[in-house]
Amino acid sequence: MPPLTPTTLPPLDGHDSSGLWQRFCSLLWHDPAEGFWLDVSRMAITAETIDTLTPRFEQAFAAMEALEGGAIANPDEGRQVGHYWLRTPSLAPDPTAGAHVSAEIDAIAAFGSAVLAGERRAPNGEPFSGVLWIGIGGSGLGPLLMIRALQQEGRGLPFHFFDNVDPQGMSRTLAALGDRLRTTLVVVVSKSGGTPEPRIGMEQARARLEALGGSWSGQAVAVTMAGSQLDQLAVRENWLARFDLPDWVGGRTSITGAVGLLPGSLIGADIHAFLAGASAMDAATRRPELLANPAALMASAWYAAGDGKGRRDLVVLPYRDRLEVFSRYLQQLVMESLGKDLDRQGATVHQGLAVYGNKGSTDQHAYVQQLRDGLDNFFVTFIEALDDPADIGPIGQEHPQDFLEGFLQGTRAALTEGGRQNLSITVRRFDERSLGALIALFERAVGLYAELIDVNAYHQPGVEAGKKAAAVVLSLQGRLEALLADGQPRSLQELAAALELASPEPLFWTLRHLCHNPRGLVAEGSWGDPASLRFRQAG
Repeated sequence: MPPLTPTTLPPLDGHDSSGLWQRFCSLLWHDPAEGFWLDVSRMAITAETIDTLTPRFEQAFAAMEALEGGAIANPDEGRQVGHYWLRTPSLAPDPTAGAHVSAEIDAIAAFGSAVLAGERRAPNGEPFSGVLWIGIGGSGLGPLLMIRALQQEGRGLPFHFFDNVDPQGMSRTLAALGDRLRTTLVVVVSKSGGTPEPRIGMEQARARLEALGGSWSGQAVAVTMAGSQLDQLAVRENWLARFDLPDWVGGRTSITGAVGLLPGSLIGADIHAFLAGASAMDAATRRPELLANPAALMASAWYAAGDGKGRRDLVVLPYRDRLEVFSRYLQQLVMESLGKDLDRQGATVHQGLAVYGNKGSTDQHAYVQQLRDGLDNFFVTFIEALDDPADIGPIGQEHPQDFLEGFLQGTRAALTEGGRQNLSITVRRFDERSLGALIALFERAVGLYAELIDVNAYHQPGVEAGKKAAAVVLSLQGRLEALLADGQPRSLQELAAALELASPEPLFWTLRHLCHNPRGLVAEGSWGDPASLRFRQAG
């Protein structure tokens, strides 16, 4: 593909059709082999933007090359970041790691094929009837995207999820499974093996399964880091299977590892095509020229839209129902990677890029009204696929796909005329390969944009702070319950003084929950007047 040359790039003006056409021709990226287009012509990129960012991209490209070469990318934990090696194992700086990745891909493919063929069965001898997937964050969002995007009707196993510690959600999922839990493959995903959410989900699923007479070890699968607490448990109890989640893969970039490949194999998807698409896009996004690199173009568009400060939100509008959850997937990938308090120099910058979205043309009747006429605090990313199913033909002269295309083009035109920035991604056909390419494009764009704004995309101190704060709350609850065990009624103020707290408010939150459930505590007074409340052990 020849390099783009916007030497006479006209300004972005939604009412200048000639200028828009010139911009479109200058800023359209196309890979004919992959059937992939990226159009950033309706973003606020100018020739000056390109001149300003070009030297920064030289540093960004070098940083990405070092990352793929095995440099320590997460100094907080002294970790490499190697999700690119998952789809091109030969890139791994350690040949042993590359060979291990290749072996894991083969093992996952073989396991999925054996389950779907009935060669691997539930302990009672029946074929597996479904999957209960237990994972949080990227370990839940990645599999959910794979299932929603790639599963074909009547093919593969149905999936159920524990992706939270909401007891009502767990109850509803277990009720839907009923006795079929005995023939359900249960996959537990936790890299460290000690994350509370998947551990609690695992314990609840195990208790229910064993109460039904099932055999946990004969239908449990672990996806975890070798040697972790979960891995040791799976070995000790001889679980059905174990798959590796390497230390150098973060949750938000784990979809091209076992976290995404295992669910893909269990729905009969072509995981090798998925990996090939990601690998092909990786190759395209390694090109060290801004205008010939789609991820660099996308990162430039993000930078121009928000002045390098994240001042506009990223609205994701895929015009395919199968990508309805893509915005949720991108929320973690983008916001956890870019939402940082400090830059690499230690300066306070409060960086980030907010992400939301749903699907088109549903949103013609939802928030597009505000996008067109409300606050100009966003830019839209349209995603379309050109292939249409053969079984949905015209009735009369009306083709549904023509209306979908019309709504996309109409919304794009209306936003542009209103001065609202937008970019477009088009794939020739939507399948495993194009999904892999789409994910890889956003992963690299996130990495490059992080370099432009000088933040570390591969650590998450805010997430860790939340986990630590939750642990403090749970520890406080234990001390509180022990204090009330003597049966003496106490006010919030008295309890706070006894526990040496500066404020009784955390106790109010904890006791409100405990007292409204059968946990052995009662409250006297008015819940609308916290100072009047007194708490004691029941009975």
